[in-house]
Amino acid sequence: MTEFFQHLVNGVSVGTIYALIALGYTMVYGVLKLINFAHGDVYMVGAFSGYYLGTVGGGGQPSFIRAAYITLGAMIVCGLLGYVIERFAYRPLRDQARLTSLITAIGVSFLLEYGFQLTPWFREPVPFPPGPSPRFFPTLLDFGPAPSLEFLGVTVPKIDALGLVLALALMLLLQHIVYRTRFGTAMRAVSFDPQVAGLMGIPVNRIISMTFVLGSALAAAAGIINASSRPKIEPLFGLMSGLKAFVAAVLGGIGNVPGAMAGGLLLGVTEEYVAGYTSSSYRDAIAFAVLILVLLLRPEGLFGRATVEKV
Repeated sequence: MTEFFQHLVNGVSVGTIYALIALGYTMVYGVLKLINFAHGDVYMVGAFSGYYLGTVGGGGQPSFIRAAYITLGAMIVCGLLGYVIERFAYRPLRDQARLTSLITAIGVSFLLEYGFQLTPWFREPVPFPPGPSPRFFPTLLDFGPAPSLEFLGVTVPKIDALGLVLALALMLLLQHIVYRTRFGTAMRAVSFDPQVAGLMGIPVNRIISMTFVLGSALAAAAGIINASSRPKIEPLFGLMSGLKAFVAAVLGGIGNVPGAMAGGLLLGVTEEYVAGYTSSSYRDAIAFAVLILVLLLRPEGLFGRATVEKV
């Protein structure tokens, strides 16, 4: 029984990361009906932004204040990156076929992945681009001699528990923004019909750009949380996590904020149990098996609603 609950804790820890990345997927899809396959690489950029912010100037003593400003700094950097990607890669293609935007998203993904693997242009105070070699994320928080909690034989790392709390807080904040603010009302209007929303005076381009900014900032938070507990990062850091987060978004019902969170946690727990009780080599395969099953049995996802298209 202890092993069962330990796998549950480990699965929730991984699922938290998938959930935060999936929130960005589901926001962009909800507004533009676009799968932004570069989103996993924005998550990678968030982790490296935290790496640079934490190491420039010789770093500093781990503390909540230092962790907060590094996390916020990485979220700002990725928010700006999300704006640039939307403004210069997606907006000019908005009136083209969706396949064109999808191919562009894959191109932006490759640009970030392999751009970060280039030989560093300069090496002081830190190398940029980071190059293909792994980098080790600085320690942001020091939990003292007891970095983990022990409960009935189950080990719960404090950094993972803090990450889950932060992820839930960000999800609730996002839910509040979407359903309780004027910006959220405008976002839902643009999602329903951008042309009519524009005629009603809603700045459609600005709303779409801010949606990318919010989604990218959430990806940065996920990157910081994951790098804090698993400190080895490299330019392909976001490839598999991004694909699995897409599966989580589809599983929960893409376009649904609580569904993205639930899908991420459920996928993380499923992965952990399959790897723990069968073979770890199935860890990556199970995510795509889940995607196939969802598309076959319930394409709208667990929390989505089936819609009938009138012609």
